[in-house]
Amino acid sequence: MLLHLSTWPEIEAFLERSRTIVIPIGSNEQHGPTGLLGTDWLCPEIIAHEAQKTADILVGPTFNIGMAQHHLGFPGTISLRPSTFIAAIGDWVRSLAGHGFDHIYFLNGHGGNIATIEAAFSELYVEASFVGRPRGFALKLRSWWDLPGVSELAQRQFPVGHGSHATPSEIAITQWAYPDAIKHANYAPQIAPTGPIREALDFRKRFPDGRMGSDPGLATPDKGGELVALATAALIADIAAFAADPVFGL
Repeated sequence: MLLHLSTWPEIEAFLERSRTIVIPIGSNEQHGPTGLLGTDWLCPEIIAHEAQKTADILVGPTFNIGMAQHHLGFPGTISLRPSTFIAAIGDWVRSLAGHGFDHIYFLNGHGGNIATIEAAFSELYVEASFVGRPRGFALKLRSWWDLPGVSELAQRQFPVGHGSHATPSEIAITQWAYPDAIKHANYAPQIAPTGPIREALDFRKRFPDGRMGSDPGLATPDKGGELVALATAALIADIAAFAADPVFGL
């Protein structure tokens, strides 16, 4: 069930049987010469949307702008400041918790988001503790590649040239979902260099085509489909376990 394609009475009825919601969250940033700018929000959205087709799961709108300042040297990247990101996550959670959702699961697609999302969670828990809410709530962050078995499958599919940015696994997922948007390029070098992540000018100098340690040319839609199928099953199980963990109130 997709929140944005539902009516408020349908959401009210959903809350009678479940108080759990999934929010895909990512970033809109460069992914090398062939990776779609939306890769980091498309991957969690694709997986979450597949999951709700076969399980009674509510998926909220995708939070598609995140922490991408080091990619701002590449056209098309959009980034938030950490303080803005924390504030926006806070308002999403406050809105959903106000409706009665007490298990809010963020499925992440961008490693650069993790520290700030966790900081946002800390702010929300502290706020709730000081205010003394009559009922608690639980927040969970899981990156799609950390779902059980997913990273292991990606390493079997791409034992060489997987890298850490513009990876063939994430490119493959978008190829599977959007075959008409597949891009091609000649990579030089075939496997990109790796190194530290700092600010945007330094990043563009170190990684001139945007890749980090990866060879996206290894990606295929079939491999993306394998990743999506495994991640979808793992997500359904992970959400069920999260939803079963009780929250307590006064």
